[in-house]
Amino acid sequence: MDIATLLGLLVGVIVVVLAVLAGSDFWVFLNLPGFLIVIGGTFAATLVKFPITTVFVAFKVGVKAAFQNGDNDARAIIDQAMEFCRLVRKSDFLVLEGAEISNHFFKKGVALCVDGIDIAVIRETLTREMNLDAERQEIGERIFRAIGDSAPAFGMIGTLVGLVQMLSTMDDPKTIGPAMAIALLTTLYGALIANLVALPIADKLEAKTGQDCLIKSLIIEAILGIHAKHNPDILTELLEVYLPENQRHHETVPAVAGKTAQRASAARG
Repeated sequence: MDIATLLGLLVGVIVVVLAVLAGSDFWVFLNLPGFLIVIGGTFAATLVKFPITTVFVAFKVGVKAAFQNGDNDARAIIDQAMEFCRLVRKSDFLVLEGAEISNHFFKKGVALCVDGIDIAVIRETLTREMNLDAERQEIGERIFRAIGDSAPAFGMIGTLVGLVQMLSTMDDPKTIGPAMAIALLTTLYGALIANLVALPIADKLEAKTGQDCLIKSLIIEAILGIHAKHNPDILTELLEVYLPENQRHHETVPAVAGKTAQRASAARG
């Protein structure tokens, strides 16, 4: 569960509600026709922009990605890849059968190695899955961004409808104030939906898509290194480029390669 997304929405709603209660009655801010104009209009505009099947599938994927955290601990994945590489170099790929792997993408890559699939096929399969997953999340992001663009527009449309209704009954001055308040509520609804829900979730999806692609690229490199039975230390160095500098434990690849060459030269001498 992504606590940040849930916490942000709760804090935003609480702040708005407290601001409303501090100045007036909460029920003054509830207007069903205005709310229906914003929700219905936004949904209709989204269906015009995207195919209906894409909307529901991408919306589900988007909500799941926004509110759930995947197993994306890059440091843990690198450490596990190094351990698997050591095991494979001592034995064969069957030693990894039944290994406990929490990351689904990493688990699939290891299973392909255990099954003896060619390295080129493994690279193609995992890369294709990574790209398709990123595409699904990008569609979800686009849909939430479209909602964020449409909601304020339909809020303004609702306000215009309310103003027309208000101006048509100006023979009674007492109704002007309440009618104006109701007309402005649709703008409020549209702004809240866009800036508290839709656009933040779209930004969260964009960030998570980039992070997921980074982690999956790391995993692909790890799987290819395990399949090629690289030296675990060299493999770790190759994978740690995906980490921030302060999270890297090993020296650079050239330094390790230099030490290896020195040891080889000493052995020949």
